[in-house]
Parts: sequence; C-alpha cells; structure tokens
Amino acid sequence: MRSYLALNVQILYWLFVGPFRGRPIRLSAVFQQMIRIGVQAFPMASLTSLSIGITLAMQGANELARMGAAAYVPDLIAMSLLRELGPLLVGVVVIGRSASSITAELGTMKVSEEIEALEVMSINPVRYLVLPRFLAMMIMLPVLTVFGSYVGMAGGWLICHFSLDIETTAYIRRLIESSTPIDLYSGTVKSIVFAWLIVTIACSYGLEARGGAEGVGRSTTNSVVMCILMMLIANAALTALFFVAES
Repeated sequence: MRSYLALNVQILYWLFVGPFRGRPIRLSAVFQQMIRIGVQAFPMASLTSLSIGITLAMQGANELARMGAAAYVPDLIAMSLLRELGPLLVGVVVIGRSASSITAELGTMKVSEEIEALEVMSINPVRYLVLPRFLAMMIMLPVLTVFGSYVGMAGGWLICHFSLDIETTAYIRRLIESSTPIDLYSGTVKSIVFAWLIVTIACSYGLEARGGAEGVGRSTTNSVVMCILMMLIANAALTALFFVAES
C-alpha cells in the first residue's frame, strides 16, 4: 500500500510540478501509448458493447412485452449502458488487454534491470515509463466508454427495429427522452476513476515484480485480479454516491 501511494504522489508531482522545473511531459510517448491502450482496443470494446446492447434489448423485450411495455426497451438500454454496463464492460476489456500488458512490460523491465539502468542514467522511471501510460489511460478509457455506450445502443436498435418494429426515429427519440445529463456524467466520472485505478495498480505491480519470468507472470495475474476487484468496489461506491445525490 505504501509503495502504491508513493507511486500516485510521484505521478502527480511529474504531472503538475515537473513541467515547471524543466521536465516536460513526453507527448510523443503519450500518443504512442494512446494508440496501444485505446485505439487498438476499439474493435474489442466495440464488439463487447454491441453484444451487450443486443442482449439487453432481447432480455428487456421478453420481460417488458409481457406487460405491454415494449416501447420502454430503449429506456432500459440507455440507462444500463450509460450508467453501469458501459463503463464496467469497457473497463474489463481494457484491464484484460491493456492493463495486463502494462504490468508485463514494466515487470519485464524490472526483472531484467532496465529500470535500474534508467536510474543510473538519472532518468526517473515514473516520469519516463509510468506518466505516458497514465495520461494515455486517463484520456482513452473515457473515450472508449462513451464510444462503447453508443455502439451498444446501436446494437439495441437492431433488436428494437427488426424484432419489435420500433421505428428508428422513435427509438432515437426514446433514447433522448429517457437519458439525462447525469446519466452521461455518471458513466464518464466512473470511467475516469476506473482509469486511474487501473493504470496505477497495473504500474505498481509491474514496478514491484520480482523473481524472473515466473514473477512477472504472477504480478500480471495479481494485477488483473486487483484491477477488477477495485473497479467493482469503486463502481458500487460511486453508484451509491450518485444515488444519494439524486434522492
């Protein structure tokens, strides 16, 4: 825990203080990590969100149609994706694809003594290795979340239009009428918090890796498990916070 808190303090230092002391942020490295963490994850995140949108529509249609309320399926899709499933599922995809990669990369550099070599050359590992990954995750996970939510709504449209005979204009109107700014804000805030937790936990486990290849594998596994656990806990806490704020 102490090393994790120290890592967060160092990230904040190099983010807000370092640039004013002649240590600018390496923007080229940030853009490179944005491509690896975010852009290359678009297909997987989109496919996941699309399948969830289709599943939500099918399950909701079965239950709501029994009550003669099939017209409210778009409401269910919008609420579920924007508030809960969108941030969570995209977060899980990013953890499995990108967070594990971050831990494995940093862990390999740690056990092969590349990080110690950087320190010998007076290059701070947090500024050089962690900060670009941190900024890339903080930017790209909210973008992926918003994009994935709308892809999921497109998946819901497939079921509503072709199975429930809901016109496209009516579907879009229901989405707009049932959604409020707080729905989008809550999902975006969750994705920002998830991004912070995911990237700092992944980097922390990578920098603490020990014991060669076996240690890197163990750190990567522990990183993925901890990221998912902390994301679920944070989601429950934020949901409760928004619930209290709205009531």
